[in-house]
Amino acid sequence: MSLSPLLNASLVIQIHAFLAIAAVILTLAIFTLPRGSTAHRWMGWSWTAMIAIVALSSFGIHEIRMLGPLGPIHILSAFVLFQLVVNLRAARAKNIRAHARGMKLLTLGALVGAGAFTFLPGRIMYQVVTGG
Repeated sequence: MSLSPLLNASLVIQIHAFLAIAAVILTLAIFTLPRGSTAHRWMGWSWTAMIAIVALSSFGIHEIRMLGPLGPIHILSAFVLFQLVVNLRAARAKNIRAHARGMKLLTLGALVGAGAFTFLPGRIMYQVVTGG
């Protein structure tokens, strides 16, 4: 394992990766808290900000291009930003069931699903895990 591939990457990739990793860790903490507690809300807003920055920072990453400078990750990022708004509106409307379901699906898709693709051969996180 070596962090040098990540540390030698562009600043936008570093921000993207470090906030995604932090969001995974924060997710574990949020899922252990009582729903609706002050800590859950505070951590939830922090998580939301992290995920929004992760999604927005992806628009500065152009390693996989399919349509001009855009790739599949950019479609996912736009969807993530849309879903953040939908899920936050559900919470504010006291539709906790929709909020909880939406946030769990967002976590699975945006962090677990998209995160798994970062470990494919040739990608930076693959190089980090395998030592380059």
